[in-house]
Amino acid sequence: MPSAPNSHATARLIRKLESIATLTDEQRQAIERLPVRTYDLRARQDIVRDGDKPSHCCLILEGWACRYKVLGDGRRQILSFHIPGDVPDLQSLHVHTMDHGLGTLTKAKVAFIPHENLLDLTLRHPSVGALLWRETLIDAAIFRQWMVGMGRRSAFEQVAHIFCELYLKLQAVGLAEHYRCPLPITQIDLADALGLTSVHINRVLKEMRGRSLVTLHGHTLVIEAWDELLRVTEFDPMYLQLECRAA
Repeated sequence: MPSAPNSHATARLIRKLESIATLTDEQRQAIERLPVRTYDLRARQDIVRDGDKPSHCCLILEGWACRYKVLGDGRRQILSFHIPGDVPDLQSLHVHTMDHGLGTLTKAKVAFIPHENLLDLTLRHPSVGALLWRETLIDAAIFRQWMVGMGRRSAFEQVAHIFCELYLKLQAVGLAEHYRCPLPITQIDLADALGLTSVHINRVLKEMRGRSLVTLHGHTLVIEAWDELLRVTEFDPMYLQLECRAA
């Protein structure tokens, strides 16, 4: 059920944008005035489906979500993971028919922001519109890294690369520190994102533990050797364009 609009939603968006740029007081106030409706969703629930024509954008407040495509035989390709503060369907402001689905991976709280209000915001405050455009460009950079991974990196390198990426994204919005971060996704989710099998993912994780690179405690990822993880996958965080990075 929807709940009343609240400042928690816009605070999440502001924190996310401040991870990639410095906001002025005027920009923050303009974002805070956005009307939102928040919803609690169950895990594995569609937010918007392939072919839909949404009238709003979705801001992730709590939990994790993903973009995905499903082939005719039921096989799923995850296109991106999304954490609190992300607006995974910003492109729906200008591309009106969805060419992929967006769904939750965990229980989640989301906020819907009407297109008309976001468009008005970008017209009244072009600098905020430029930040939203910058966010979509960073999304494109992440897609390119995933394509390189599936095309040229080994399975070990792919998993190491996505762990580095997720840690830095979570750290930038205050959801990770000391090389520990939530990882509430399954090995099947990782396999569907990286074009691998869950058996292959399991073998890679065992090798990582054996080399004392990472450990998994429940739904928490602990990176034991950050510098070595960066080295083995040749990870360069530049493409994330973050203001805050792991030391």
